[in-house]
Parts: sequence; C-alpha cells; structure tokens
Amino acid sequence: MNFYAITYTYSPATSDARDRVRPTHVEFLQQRFENGELRVSGPVDSGAGALLVIGAESEQAALALMDQDPFAREGLIEQREIRRWDVFFGKDKL
Repeated sequence: MNFYAITYTYSPATSDARDRVRPTHVEFLQQRFENGELRVSGPVDSGAGALLVIGAESEQAALALMDQDPFAREGLIEQREIRRWDVFFGKDKL
C-alpha cells in the first residue's frame, strides 16, 4: 500500500455551494475513513482548501477514489494536486 497526499484548493466563489454539499462530502469522507482508504484529512488555510492522505495501490486508484467525492462531482474543487508520500516516521499510525 502507498500513501498519497492530496490537496484541494477552493474558490471563494463556491463557498455557498460547498456549504450546501458539505453534509454529503463529510459522509463520503467518513465512509472512506471507516474502510481505511482515508487516513487523515482536514481543512487548511482557514478553509481555503483541504489536505487528505489516502492509502491506495496507485496514484490512479487514489484519484479515482477522490473523483467520487461530492465536492469533485459538483465541480467545487478549483485545484487538486496529488503526491506520493513515502512515510518514514509514524507509518504505523496511519
């Protein structure tokens, strides 16, 4: 299993839409967390974006998973970046 750090950047123009979709977004993330795919996540920069760490076999699998996020399906993510993260310290905690 590999780990991938995914960052979301949001546009201020989508704030109201994100508020509307947030309950289904959180439900989606909760399900991914409970089944072990999502390891940690949360907002960054006072809510201007988010950081998510995904456990997956490949970058493509991690992106395919996050394509299902309601924020992604509704076009509410202005920019999404992914990086493979080779964890040295704390891997057993993820």
